[in-house]
Amino acid sequence: MPRHDLRPQSIPRTPEETARHLAAFELAPAFSAGIWYFGSAGSRFHAPYGRPRSIEERLDVAASLAGYGLSALEAHYPNEISEENVDVWKSFSRDTGVRILTVVPLLFFDPQFEWGSLSNPDPEVRRAAIDRTAAAFRMNRELETDFAVVWPGIDGYENPFGIDFAAMRARFAAGLAEAMDAVPGTRVAFEPKPYEPRGRILFGSTAEGMLLCHEVERRLAHPVNTALLREGHALCCMNPEIGHVLMGYEDLPYAYSWPLSEGRLAHLHVNSQPLGNYDQDLNVGVVSPEQLEALLYVLKMHAYTGYFGIDINPERMPVETAIRINIDAVRAASDRINALDHDSIINAVTHPGKARGWLESYLIRARASRPERLPALPPLTF
Repeated sequence: MPRHDLRPQSIPRTPEETARHLAAFELAPAFSAGIWYFGSAGSRFHAPYGRPRSIEERLDVAASLAGYGLSALEAHYPNEISEENVDVWKSFSRDTGVRILTVVPLLFFDPQFEWGSLSNPDPEVRRAAIDRTAAAFRMNRELETDFAVVWPGIDGYENPFGIDFAAMRARFAAGLAEAMDAVPGTRVAFEPKPYEPRGRILFGSTAEGMLLCHEVERRLAHPVNTALLREGHALCCMNPEIGHVLMGYEDLPYAYSWPLSEGRLAHLHVNSQPLGNYDQDLNVGVVSPEQLEALLYVLKMHAYTGYFGIDINPERMPVETAIRINIDAVRAASDRINALDHDSIINAVTHPGKARGWLESYLIRARASRPERLPALPPLTF
């Protein structure tokens, strides 16, 4: 598994160094997408709006988007990618140049995981979850992916009465560490979500995900893994999704700053979402585009060079259209962020008492389609 050096994300800088870094470093997004939404799925409330697609048909759609900027795919093991069809995926990647970025262990769908996967109190079910996780990690190694996303969607509860929460969390952390030691060198990108499908999911916030990362790394024992940790490489990293962060009423840039500050942001899933509410997986920028811009600025500040994973649910438009919309939205927002007056912005936030209202006024003009129609904003003088 290739190991990208995430340590530069955590480099501390003075305000002057930050301004110089922002001027020199440009966001240049590369895009991945989840193969799961290239088919057609229904929900509890309506039938599928399109026809089902085989994996081969989905890959054909993905291939048609390579020229537009889709350069990597994400898939679950074993329902979307497995030992039985891995050669299909390898041929697709070889023929199109679209890589497989991550193989995700499917730990939430099967009936055997009704009461949880890695945290399950039944030793036999928990063993099945650990074995599947390790098998997915081996598939990641075979395909030379960047990391393995882990999402604990079914590990949680509805009725909290009587649950030994500490034991539940410990079982999950120990199981994940065991699977990582079984396939040493694996980097995990953990994806928190506060609820849905469970009423409350384990490690559901960004902060709880960070705590899990530390707990898992504390348990790693394989010499390959411990050597990497001694070199300062994070192995249990994060894959926060915009929608999940906002479901938990977190602030996007602040939430993402946590894994960035420790060199743990391996990946991010992009979409949009109202605060709270069910997981809508809307196209990027449909809701709260100002939060997206603030997030991109934090990514630029911490020199993020990873992929932007498009994680959407395009129920009412062709997936090809939706992918293009999301690529356009992230590229356009990145261009706006790269073009800002970084020196003045850093001066304003470093000396807020001397720049009252300046940043808000500046951003209004930066977002305006006809800024020349607004009064000129006096430059900051200190």
